[in-house]
Amino acid sequence: MSQISYYTEEGLKNLKGDLDQLRSVERPRITAQIAEARDKGDLSENAEYDAAKEAQGLLELRISKMEEALSNARLIDESQLDMSKVLILSIVKIKNKKNGAVMTYTLVAENEADLKKGKISVNSPIAKGLLGKEVGDVAEIKVPNGTMEFEIVDITR
Repeated sequence: MSQISYYTEEGLKNLKGDLDQLRSVERPRITAQIAEARDKGDLSENAEYDAAKEAQGLLELRISKMEEALSNARLIDESQLDMSKVLILSIVKIKNKKNGAVMTYTLVAENEADLKKGKISVNSPIAKGLLGKEVGDVAEIKVPNGTMEFEIVDITR
């Protein structure tokens, strides 16, 4: 049983692009490596051939997993999202009540998370604590060293 994954339009486009790259560039490259290694003679003692075959197996596994993810992908309709509450695709500005630090995060699907870009998974502890909150609400979020309080300063899309 496969799990449905939700994607933004950009995330779905990236997934399709990555899959196309693997199919149209990486697959032929590895096939050429196998052919080149096969031309070198005895396959029973050919490390290049073994390595290329292993790389081919790993690539086919990646392609298979990406095809499955794509078949179970659902596009998030941003026009249907409530702007007054923190939901997936919300850009949330939060203030740490303890030290006053202000941070801005975009809540995205797990497969699109990238902390360097300020995108956190809706499945992360911080995002789970923020979901459903409105501007002015305080979210108490359990972290490994206790509980942190964050005030919702702003919500945008």
